[in-house]
Amino acid sequence: MPKSKFLALPGIQYPLGATYGRAGVNFSIFSEHATGATLCLFGGADGNEEVARIRMSERTEHIWHTYVPGVRAGQRYGYRMSGPYDPPAGHRFNSAKLLIDPYARALDRMPRWHETMMGYRSITTGTAPLLDMRDSAPAMPKCVVVDSAYDWEDDRKPAIASQDLVIYEAHVKGMTATHPEVLRRTRGKYAGLASPAVIKHLSSLGVNAIELMPVHQTAPEHRLEKLGLTNYWGYNSIGYFAADVRFATGNAPGGCVTEFKSMVKAFHQAGIEVILDVVYNHTGEGDETGPTMCFRGIDNACYYRLRPDGSGRCEDFTGTGNTLNMSHSRVLQMVMDSLRYWLVEMHVDGFRFDLATTLARGPRGEFGASPFFAAITQDPMLSTAKLIAEPWDVGEGGYRVGNFPVNWKEWNGKYRDGVRDFWRGADDSMGEFASRVTGSSDLYRAGGRPPLASINFVTAHDGFTLTDLVSYNQKHNEANGEDNRDGDDNGRSWNCGVEGPTDDPAIRTIRGQQKRNFLATLILSQGVPMILHGDELGRTQRGNNNAYCQDNPISWIDWQNADQALIDFTRRLIELRRKHPIFRRRGWFTGVPLKRNRLKDLEWFRPDGAEMSAGDWNVGYAKTLGSFLNGNAITEHDSTGARITDDSFFLMFNSYREPMEFKLPPKKWGRKWTIVLDTADPATLSDSRSHLFEERVHVAGHAMVVLRRVA
Repeated sequence: MPKSKFLALPGIQYPLGATYGRAGVNFSIFSEHATGATLCLFGGADGNEEVARIRMSERTEHIWHTYVPGVRAGQRYGYRMSGPYDPPAGHRFNSAKLLIDPYARALDRMPRWHETMMGYRSITTGTAPLLDMRDSAPAMPKCVVVDSAYDWEDDRKPAIASQDLVIYEAHVKGMTATHPEVLRRTRGKYAGLASPAVIKHLSSLGVNAIELMPVHQTAPEHRLEKLGLTNYWGYNSIGYFAADVRFATGNAPGGCVTEFKSMVKAFHQAGIEVILDVVYNHTGEGDETGPTMCFRGIDNACYYRLRPDGSGRCEDFTGTGNTLNMSHSRVLQMVMDSLRYWLVEMHVDGFRFDLATTLARGPRGEFGASPFFAAITQDPMLSTAKLIAEPWDVGEGGYRVGNFPVNWKEWNGKYRDGVRDFWRGADDSMGEFASRVTGSSDLYRAGGRPPLASINFVTAHDGFTLTDLVSYNQKHNEANGEDNRDGDDNGRSWNCGVEGPTDDPAIRTIRGQQKRNFLATLILSQGVPMILHGDELGRTQRGNNNAYCQDNPISWIDWQNADQALIDFTRRLIELRRKHPIFRRRGWFTGVPLKRNRLKDLEWFRPDGAEMSAGDWNVGYAKTLGSFLNGNAITEHDSTGARITDDSFFLMFNSYREPMEFKLPPKKWGRKWTIVLDTADPATLSDSRSHLFEERVHVAGHAMVVLRRVA
């Protein structure tokens, strides 16, 4: 054991973590059941030499703390915790294992699995496996003391109104790994993502919020490493305050923090918000047979939910082996502290919560009984951030779409399914489609939530890309090493006649129309649209609908072969949405005429021009639908108090394979119209001045046409 050359003073319990000051660093760590805590400092040429062990003699409110004068920013450190080893009771202390500080602001390198990280040996005595007393420090990454000082200049959060949001889901590395206009050394890094080329692309599209897949420090699984793969997506957090070092350009300890801040500042300067996909439902340590890297060794019985059967095994609502114990006050505190850190210190604008149903589960697994929602709601800062739930987990009753608090938005999986079913021509899909594109009132209205509670998406990181959605009937995940058993077996996709790539011009034409149908439906639906990165330029994953472990061209955007026509189409669509508030209403359609207007704010029509009756919605084989959006019947007001008005539009949807003739509604709905969008002819997406006087409009098979009323 190395002798300490450092003076250790009592220090204070708050704030938790390693707090840097000019004269030294205060270290504090929570553990309710530990009997001892040791701070380990590291140095040497590679930062891997253990130069000091400092016994933390002070303990206040279950928090171990010490102040060490002379320690500077960049110092590497970790902890060793002593305590009972009693697996059935949930205690798995092992002082031979170096542990990551849950509040660490950075790690010095990416975690890599090593057998010494295991807290026990496979040989068992009685009911408990034997302790593994091999020192894990040489294999473990080290925490880094970070100086939080940074010149934010005049950075201000864009504060984009919900009705104006256009979200772009992206992976930090996948966006720029092959981008020819990004400096080679910054490709796949925070700096590369904030490069002028990427910001120009997003700004030109009209995107004003980027939702980053996990940037908390992640840990790869041993199973994947044995296959030569890695957890590319990063849904395997091991540090909730640390920016993932995978995406740092340089090797300077803690440099990832400054690089991340510079990225956020660059996005804000361009008027783009930054939303983080956060994984507070589980950690990268896996189940009780997994490694001891952080929470398991600090206080397993507090940090993880354990089964009520006395086995000491982890409860698993996440499908990953463990579930973070949000019912414990200190664990909840850690999550709240983490969220505030990213808002205040890192200047992000909001969060998308992975498997958010898990966070709301109470002590017996019941939804809504956790103090998590209450903690968010009472916090004046967190409650006003953008909060987005992935409203499901794998536990019983886990699908909770429409059940989150009033100030939350949700990934609307029913929107995805309903829109996919309609455009692939499924029977009995028309009513569901109509409900989804008008904001999903069945999910949100009764709870006092607006259409903007719905985050609408057709594709996301989990599943087919847009190009693959129209090119494959079956998943093709063989590269993942699981014999194609992983991933969703029901992607609601349609390959348009041939599985995979084809040179057949007819099939390529249909696929192009289908991609434009999905994009047009998404952008012009009520709610908040979310685009998956690369969909606008035709990205493919070669039929892999679960590319979580593919850190290679399967997942990366292929900028060299971008579909420029599709990019232009997407850009013009978003511009159409931006110009016309009828497509981004804050309130619900009422379906009744206003006193000053003889027309309803929303009306549905059959192809023969007649209004839809109740019975028409029950015609299972019907696949054509017209929709009138009345721009003179918006009940909302702008920031000056003036009533919002807009043009009126008539939308025609045809998911039949054959073309259809739509008879326009009677003259009271409009005498003159102009075509602003035809997905069978993308060049028509414009504010064309040519007027239609015909009573009928030809809509191609698998196509959507939008008319704007001019008189």
